[in-house]
Amino acid sequence: MLLIEYTACQTKNRRGMVVKALGEEGIRKQLYDAGVNHCLSFEQVSDEIIEQYGIIQGDFDTITGCKYSVPDFQDIGGLYSILIEDCAKPGEVVSELMNIFTSFISDEISDFQTDVYYQNPSYLECSYQAGYLLD
Repeated sequence: MLLIEYTACQTKNRRGMVVKALGEEGIRKQLYDAGVNHCLSFEQVSDEIIEQYGIIQGDFDTITGCKYSVPDFQDIGGLYSILIEDCAKPGEVVSELMNIFTSFISDEISDFQTDVYYQNPSYLECSYQAGYLLD
């Protein structure tokens, strides 16, 4: 989750685009390789993924115009980890990861002009499952 968030920020892409570029097999590989890759810098691993999967520079920039400080990729990745862990059925982590990152909730979390990122994870989970932000 951290690597997806970091790579998306670096390439100015939606998180769903990065997930789609990796595909299910690529995500499984990155989860498997995480035990080794954790001792490398995020920059290096991200650069390798960008090159290997042909991820091009996008224009999804939700950081430049922010008036306030933006949470770092580790904090955002942690939030995604909570959502995925809470929503995934046993044995379906990869498919739930792909579903969450390609859903509306990912763009909402990444819109730092709003307070969605700062909402309670339970609210985000319920909104994700409902298919829209709850009132």
